[in-house]
Amino acid sequence: MPLLRRDFLRLAAGALSFAPARRPPNVLLILTDDQGYGDLSLHGNPHLRTPNIDQLARQGLQFTRFYVSPVCAPTRASLLTGRYHLRCGVWGVTHGKETMRLEETTLAQVFRGAGYRTALIGKWHLGEHYPYVPHARGFDTFIGFRTGHWMNYFDSTLELNGKPYPTRGYITDVFTDEAIRFLEANRARPFFLYLAYNAPHSPFQVPERYFRPFKDQGLADQVAAPYAMLANLDENLGRLLARLEQLGLARDTIVIFLTDNGPNGQRFNAGLRAAKGSVYEGGVRVPCFLRWPGRFDAGRRLDQIAAHIDLYPTLLELCGVPLPAGQLPLDGQSLVPLLTGQAPPWPDRMLFTHREPERNPSGTYPGAVRTQRFNLVNGKELYEIPVDPGEQHDLSAKSPGKVKELRAAYEAWYAVAGPQCGFTRWPIPVGYAEEPRSVLHAPQSYPHGNLRFHGGPGYAHDWLTGWTSLEDWAEWDIDVVRPSTFEVSLRYLCPASDLGAKVRLTVAGRSLDGVIREATPMERKPSRAVFPEENYPEMHWGTLPLGRLALPAGRARLEVRALSKPGATVMDLKEVCLWI
Repeated sequence: MPLLRRDFLRLAAGALSFAPARRPPNVLLILTDDQGYGDLSLHGNPHLRTPNIDQLARQGLQFTRFYVSPVCAPTRASLLTGRYHLRCGVWGVTHGKETMRLEETTLAQVFRGAGYRTALIGKWHLGEHYPYVPHARGFDTFIGFRTGHWMNYFDSTLELNGKPYPTRGYITDVFTDEAIRFLEANRARPFFLYLAYNAPHSPFQVPERYFRPFKDQGLADQVAAPYAMLANLDENLGRLLARLEQLGLARDTIVIFLTDNGPNGQRFNAGLRAAKGSVYEGGVRVPCFLRWPGRFDAGRRLDQIAAHIDLYPTLLELCGVPLPAGQLPLDGQSLVPLLTGQAPPWPDRMLFTHREPERNPSGTYPGAVRTQRFNLVNGKELYEIPVDPGEQHDLSAKSPGKVKELRAAYEAWYAVAGPQCGFTRWPIPVGYAEEPRSVLHAPQSYPHGNLRFHGGPGYAHDWLTGWTSLEDWAEWDIDVVRPSTFEVSLRYLCPASDLGAKVRLTVAGRSLDGVIREATPMERKPSRAVFPEENYPEMHWGTLPLGRLALPAGRARLEVRALSKPGATVMDLKEVCLWI
C-alpha cells in the first residue's frame, strides 16, 4: 500500500530512529541480473560456491523473503523510485515498454540533491533515449549500457554519459574496475554507487577457465554457463569489498546486495517454484543482504516480507536524506525499524506482483498478492508460504474466504495501478542538443505485413526480417523536440543476390529515397559465447546514407517502405539513425 502520511512526515523531517552517523553514510547498491535465490552456496546450491557473497550476507542482515518483479526493467523501476513499476509507466522489457516516465524521481536524483556523488555502473534498462537515460536521471556518471542486455562481454565498447567508451577485458571485471575507481575518486565525500552487473544474463559469454570446472561436473551448458559467470562475479565482489575496506570506507558504507528476478533457466532454486518471468516464488523471491558495520547486527535473519519498493524510503531514512518536494506517493515502507532491531510487532502487509500478459498487455493477470502467511497466484491458487515455500499445495478449495479477500485486494490495487501505467509506448524523442544522435532500433518499431523480429519477441539488439513484399513496412513513433535538420541513414543486411531494392523514408510529409547497392556478409561475427547464440548474433551490418531531412517540431510517424524489390527480399533492417 502507499506510504502513510505519518511515514512521509518522518522521512521528510529526516528523523532517524537511531543515533546519527559521524558522517553521511555512503551507499553501495549492488544488483545482479538473472541470479536466482538458489544461485548461492549460502542457499544450498550443490554446484556453485559463492564465498564472497556468502560472507557479505553473514556480516550483515539477511532477508529470507525479499521480493522483486518477475523481469528486469520492472524491478529496476521499483528499486529506484519506491513505487510499483506500473505507476512508473514501466510494463515490459522491450519495445519501449521499459521506458520510465520522466515524472518519477530516482534515488540518484534525491542523493545528488543532498550533496552525494552519484554513479551507475552497468545496466540501465529504463529508457534508451535522452532524457530517459541515467545521466539525465540523477547520475553524475554512467558507464555501461542502456538496453535490456548486451551482445559482447569481451573488449566491449560501452558508453560514458552518452559517449562511446571502449574497454578491455571481461565485462564483469571491467564494471568492478570502474566501481573501484569511483570509490577511490570519491573517498572523501558521500557517494551513491549503483553497481548493476549484467551477469549472469545471456548471452552466455565467460572466460573458459570459469566455465570448464562446471562443464566437467557434467552440467548442461545452459547451467554451467551462468554458474561460471556467477563464480567470476563472486570473485569480483570480493575484490570490490576488499578495496572498500582498504580505503577505510567499509564502516561508513551501507552495502546492499540483491538480484532482479529469479534464475534465467531451469536450475537449482532452493526448492522454490518456477523461475524468471513467473509470479510464483521462484520468479520473484531473491537474495537481499544489507551490511553496515557497527550499525546492523551481523548474521541476523529477517523473516518479514519486504520488497524492492522498500529500499528507496529505507535508504533515505538511514542516510538522513529528506524526501524531495513534490515526491509522488510511495508504495514502499522504511525497513529501518527492522534493520536496527527496534521494531515493535511488525504489522502484516500486502505485496503485489504483476507480469505483462503475452497477448493482452493491459490484462489483470498474471499477478500475485503476498502476505506474511499467504500467496494468492492469478486470483485463484492459494499457498501458505511459511509451511509450503515450494507452492505445491493449493489451499484455495479449503479457504475460499481468504481467496476472495486477497483477490479483491489485488484487483483493487490493479484497478488503480493499471490505469496509472496506461500501457502506453512513449514516442521516441529526437533532436536534443545533449544527444544529437538518435538511433531508432528495430525493437522500437511497429512492423507491418510479413515483417517480423529475427529473434522472435524482439528483445534488445534484434532486427526486422522477412521483408518479401512491397506491402511490408515499418514505422516508428517519434517526437521532434525542436525544428532540426537531420542526417539520416539505415543499417541493414542484404546478400548480393538481393541488391537493388529502392527504399523510401517518410516523416512529416517529407521523404528521402535510397537504393541498396552494397552487399553485406551474411555470416555471424565470431562470438566468445561458450555455446552458440541462436537468437541474437552479432552481424556485419551495412550503412545506407539517405541524405539530409529538415523536420518541424512535434510528434510524427517515421515510415520505411520499399518502392522496388529486384530480389527475394528487400533487406533485413537493424535501425534508423537521425543525427543533427
